Amino acid sequence: MTMRIGELAERAGVSTRTLRYYEARGLLPTRRGDNGYRVYGDEDLRLVEQIRTLQDFGFGLEETRPFVECLQAGHPAGDSCPASLDVYRHKLAELDQLMDELRAVREQVGAQLMRAEALLPGGPEPRCELRG
Repeated sequence: MTMRIGELAERAGVSTRTLRYYEARGLLPTRRGDNGYRVYGDEDLRLVEQIRTLQDFGFGLEETRPFVECLQAGHPAGDSCPASLDVYRHKLAELDQLMDELRAVREQVGAQLMRAEALLPGGPEPRCELRG
């Protein structure tokens, strides 16, 4: 199925400006019909959906490139190529590091709370524990 930029944008849930940006970054191929308008196919919709899904998961636009290239190489899934797997591994390591940092900050905030509560006149406020 052939579609123009507005239809692709609507079907993919993005703006035409976003599609032009993807084109400028080399993530979406630029093809023009005989009339000079941009034309796209279902494979382009799949590329845009892959990019959007990865961005929703926190991947940067450049991190989506191996997945796009994998799809463009004819693989049925954008994450079935070694470069895509490397990006997944890198992202997991990045997320693990962020979680470790958040745990450390949480511990510090908890310790600060306990110190502050101990300084209250009359001792700490009673805590309410929620039970599931």
